[in-house]
Amino acid sequence: MNPPTVPTPRIMIVDDTAENLQLLEAFLRNLQYQVFALPSGEMALRAAAKEKPDLILLDIVMPGLSGYEVCQRLKADPVLAEIPIIFLSALDEAWDKVRAFEVGGVDYVTKPIQVEEVRMRILTHLELSRQRNELRAHVEKLQELERLREDLTHMIIHDLRSPLAVVELNLELIKSVLDTRDPEILEPLADATSHARRLAEMISQLLDVGRLESGRMPLTFAECDLLDVVQSVQKSVAGLGGGRPINLTQSGSTTSQCDSELVSRVLGNLLINAFKFTPEGGTVDLSVEGSEDAVRVRVSDRGKGVPAELQRAIFEKFGQASRRAGRPGFGVGLAFCRLAIEAHGGQIGVQSEVGKGSTFWFSIPRKCLPSTATPTPVGQTGTAG
Repeated sequence: MNPPTVPTPRIMIVDDTAENLQLLEAFLRNLQYQVFALPSGEMALRAAAKEKPDLILLDIVMPGLSGYEVCQRLKADPVLAEIPIIFLSALDEAWDKVRAFEVGGVDYVTKPIQVEEVRMRILTHLELSRQRNELRAHVEKLQELERLREDLTHMIIHDLRSPLAVVELNLELIKSVLDTRDPEILEPLADATSHARRLAEMISQLLDVGRLESGRMPLTFAECDLLDVVQSVQKSVAGLGGGRPINLTQSGSTTSQCDSELVSRVLGNLLINAFKFTPEGGTVDLSVEGSEDAVRVRVSDRGKGVPAELQRAIFEKFGQASRRAGRPGFGVGLAFCRLAIEAHGGQIGVQSEVGKGSTFWFSIPRKCLPSTATPTPVGQTGTAG
């Protein structure tokens, strides 16, 4: 198979001096470039829109539009903005060169023209442009592969729900028909049921993470008191704490516009995590603090803490940092929490010191509308305290 043919670079020369045009055109044609020599900025703009060049050599002082104005117009056009522009000018003041780079030029050659210098600069910027285009193509391909992976993951996860629901139903059915109190039977059955429910919860979280990332998660914003939400969640998860009490404190006004169900799920995740990593006999601290613009919720455990270098990674979907930090799971729960809080226009993070426990916190603005929901891609999150 023959290698693909590389198209000959197209170079546009714009200069109102005929001698400069003739010199450069002859020199570049001799180097086997396609050359378009034009005497004015207006003609250059029309020609570039008709047939996009790979590089432009542009004079500055010309009748009508100056080189600066031509460059600005080219950079304002999304189709033409990335064409490398090398200014050619007799202007030799530092300000002239600064201005050329400010409007988008990539290089500056002072007249009288030295053709070998121009040749080397053209080669350099054509190669940089080629590498940039190649990198963009690779990025686009990776993005497409990522979209395909996400679609496949979503499909598989969605299809797991039905068989898992059958497993849960049959476990409950077996439990209901068994006429026994034998712990050797009931305990493994209860354990299997618990793990099936946990799998169902993880599947739901994965699907919700996908919906939050794509903006397809329906949110219902209404005025509510976050203290009421916190107290309700506290009661619902208290039985999962293994005897670890929750110390709740509150300060300031705690009303906010939010999706109370989504916030409840976030807080439930954080409290269950705090139970997991607080030793037996320890306590979990929970606080709700109102400020002028936002309401902040903090959940503090008595665990081993999260190393500083992992504190951003634990909010990533499918991140392995949770395992390296001694935290079980796939990082899906915290990824869900981050996206849910960012959908409120809020922030989430962690303050932690190894050996001294962790404080996971989130803040929600007092006023938030669905249109302000702008979650960032998983892997980018603030952890300011």
